[in-house]
Amino acid sequence: MNKRLSIQRCCRISLYLVTAVLLISCKDAPEGNNQLTSTEKEQGWKLLFDGKTTKGWHLYNKGEVPSAWLVKDGALHCTDDAELEHGDLVSNEAYENYDLRFDWQLKADGNSGVFINVQESRENPTTWSTGPEYQLLGNEHPDMAKPTKRPGCLYSFMPQINEVAAKPAGEWNQARIVQENGKITFYLNDKLTAKEDLKSPQWKASVDSSNFKSFPAFGKISSGRIALQDWTKGVAFRNIRILNL
Repeated sequence: MNKRLSIQRCCRISLYLVTAVLLISCKDAPEGNNQLTSTEKEQGWKLLFDGKTTKGWHLYNKGEVPSAWLVKDGALHCTDDAELEHGDLVSNEAYENYDLRFDWQLKADGNSGVFINVQESRENPTTWSTGPEYQLLGNEHPDMAKPTKRPGCLYSFMPQINEVAAKPAGEWNQARIVQENGKITFYLNDKLTAKEDLKSPQWKASVDSSNFKSFPAFGKISSGRIALQDWTKGVAFRNIRILNL
């Protein structure tokens, strides 16, 4: 085989390999937002938002009632309409060991959060009286000047481990919360932002010296409901999915 034929054969093989990779990638890609890939389905991922309804969620301590949480263009929005019933939206199911991922966006001066390990009961008046918070914040909100309240933080307890800014208003951010045996890790746009062991003496000491010390159930249990915070300036979510570990 001469040199020219050898080069042509190598080029054909390379082209076949590239084509095969592209076909596999396309096959595994979701058809759109709020869909799981074939790989995610095989791994056991579950959608917590179907892109059409609020099925699987309810208002904290109020049940499944009409509210300011509405679905528009495949995203779950909390509107700022004062005439609608407001409140934090919580999952119907409780979770303990999991990998939770979701997209979120806020207005430039917006403020919201996602709470984990929420203990829903009449004795606990709010989601944040029991559940630690993954902070969501717009880049023009005054709290951006406070290191422990920036997006991706374990709210009010520690600054970001790695500095990362939220994307501009109108763009979607990617968030991830992993909890396993009480150990939590937060990520924002693929960067690690927080780590904590909710069963450690250090965590207990941090809570005891914080503004949450007056809430006896705060941060005590490493399982519970997931909650989306109703706050000012509106917030939107999509692609909310979870994998039990």
